[in-house]
Amino acid sequence: MPSKKTIAVTLGDPSGIGPEIVLKALTRHPEIYRTCNPVVFGDMPVLAQTAAACNIHAAFNIIDGNDPFSISDPSHINVVPVSQVTEIPAIGQINAVSGQLAFDYIEAAVDLASSRRVDAIATAPVNKEAFRLAAVPYLDHTEILTKLTGSSRTMTLFMTGSLRVFFYSRHIPFRDIPGDLDTGRLVQTLRDCHRYLERIGISSPHVALAALNPHGGEQSMFGDEEIRILTPAVEQARASGLQVSGPVPADSVFFLATRGHYDAVLSLYHDQGHIAAKTYDFHKTISLTMGLPFLRTSVDHGTAMDLAGRNKANEISMAEAIRAAGHYAW
Repeated sequence: MPSKKTIAVTLGDPSGIGPEIVLKALTRHPEIYRTCNPVVFGDMPVLAQTAAACNIHAAFNIIDGNDPFSISDPSHINVVPVSQVTEIPAIGQINAVSGQLAFDYIEAAVDLASSRRVDAIATAPVNKEAFRLAAVPYLDHTEILTKLTGSSRTMTLFMTGSLRVFFYSRHIPFRDIPGDLDTGRLVQTLRDCHRYLERIGISSPHVALAALNPHGGEQSMFGDEEIRILTPAVEQARASGLQVSGPVPADSVFFLATRGHYDAVLSLYHDQGHIAAKTYDFHKTISLTMGLPFLRTSVDHGTAMDLAGRNKANEISMAEAIRAAGHYAW
């Protein structure tokens, strides 16, 4: 039987729901320990305050980052203290201290993942505004992971049930989406989709490219991007030996993927794919960052400052992210 993978679990922004959903995932879902060894990267005062505020009964095992991470006991949560924080930041408020702590947790986990001391990272949510206030020179998790590892072609993959969704672009204004489309870049992105699907065990993957315009443009009645840009990209990808369909109208392509017609969909922009995945199953949707030296998984939601410290956050996506990290880590 293969040995279980060690997963670094970062707390996310300590002013948000990250600490709560991490603690709930590791105390309410003991099956996680049958598939991997989770190790929390955070700070004990934050964890202790969260446990008290949310009535979470948890025992902790404090370990040094240089110790072997071989303990797999669901009665104790393994914790690597990162910042040795003395003043706990305000709960439910965006602030610079929490932004810096969230970055510190990620950086510590990346250091150990890069040296193969842990096999993968599962992350709780961070807040972009808190990063800005803390002068963290990165926008979000993906940019941090890409820059800290020196990676060049990172890509987001959403998974929920039988639906897998890649994203051609991430956070750009809606008005800029058509101008961002490029045939050559789409072909390379489709190649990446196939490579990353094979990385998680899907052989000879079939990817569908989502259309941009209603009804796929209807022969350019509602837009000509399909004819000018998307169809040539699909044809070139097929000519290189990839199994690609499309452009498939976005009002049907995600449904077809859930029925097994495609192994994944390449979404053209953020909301096109996010809406489909989260509508299909909001709580079980998780995010995988592909193209790093190691796997990173994450919840598909934000810090939910309005719920922080109120024992109302749902931990299922966090539990799914940890499980997926243990299952797919290489």
